[in-house]
Amino acid sequence: MKHIHIIGLGLIGGSFALAIRKAFPEVHISGFDKNDQHLEEAQYLGLIDEVSEKPSADTDIVLLATPVDVLPELSKKLLDEVNAETLIIDLGSTKATLCKHLSDHPKRGQFLAGHPIAGTEYSGPRAAKEDLLNRKVFIICEMEKTDVHLKGKAYELFEALNLKLRFMDPEEHDLHLAFVSHLSHISSFMLGKTVMDKMEDERHIFDMAGSGFASTVRLAKSSPEMWTPILKENKTHVLEALGCYIEKLKNLENSIKRDDFESVYRQLKEVGPIREIMDMD
Repeated sequence: MKHIHIIGLGLIGGSFALAIRKAFPEVHISGFDKNDQHLEEAQYLGLIDEVSEKPSADTDIVLLATPVDVLPELSKKLLDEVNAETLIIDLGSTKATLCKHLSDHPKRGQFLAGHPIAGTEYSGPRAAKEDLLNRKVFIICEMEKTDVHLKGKAYELFEALNLKLRFMDPEEHDLHLAFVSHLSHISSFMLGKTVMDKMEDERHIFDMAGSGFASTVRLAKSSPEMWTPILKENKTHVLEALGCYIEKLKNLENSIKRDDFESVYRQLKEVGPIREIMDMD
C-alpha cells in the first residue's frame, strides 16, 4: 500500500491515521473533513500529509469515518468515482441501511462494511490516539460481497493495526449494537440530563457526585452530532432495546413502591454474572 485517504478526521478517523503512520511509515495519507477546524487540527497534528476532498487515482484504501447518516450517499458517490483498484471501507456504527443501499451497486465488490469497537467519550482530531485500535474487535459485514483481490488490502491493514476480526450479518450487528452500545449511550445522556434538570433547583447536587456518577455519565460527553444520526439510522432496534430497559426500570420501581425489597435484591442479584462476562478478554 502506498496511499490511504481518510474522510472524517475526528476520533476514529484520526486514530486510524496515527495507527497507519506507525504501521506503514511510507504510506501517504490524504484526508478531508467538512469541519474546517478539524481539518486544520488534523494538518497541525500531522494526521494527514495532504488535504484533498476526493481520493486520487492511486489511492489503495478510502476510510470513511463520518456520521452514519451521510455514509450511504457518500459511499455510492465514491464507488461511482474511484478506479478499480481502490477499496472503500466504512467505519460506521450502523450497517443494515448502508449495506442495503449499496447492494445493487455495480461496484459493490469495492466496498467493505466495517465497524471498529473502539472509542472514547471525546471527539475531534485532538482526541485521536495511536493505540486506540490495538487489539480491538473489528466487525465486518457481508465480507463475501467484497472482491477477493481487494480483500488482501483490507487484511493487510487489519493485521498491521492488530485488529481482531469478527463477521456478522448487518441486521444482527445493528440489533446487538443497539443493546450493548447505543442503549448505554442513551442511558448516560439521560442520566446526565436528569441530574442537570435537578440542578436547576439544587445547585450543590454535583458536590455530592462521586466516582460512580462520573463513570456512569462518562459517555454523555460524546458528540450529539455523531449519536443523533446513529439513533436515527438504528431506530427500530434502539426502540426495542429501550423498551426492554424501561420495562426493567419499571419492575424495579414497582418493587420499591411495594416495599418488596426481596424482589429488589433478586433483580440486582441476577445481574451478578455480568462481572465475569465483562472481565473476559
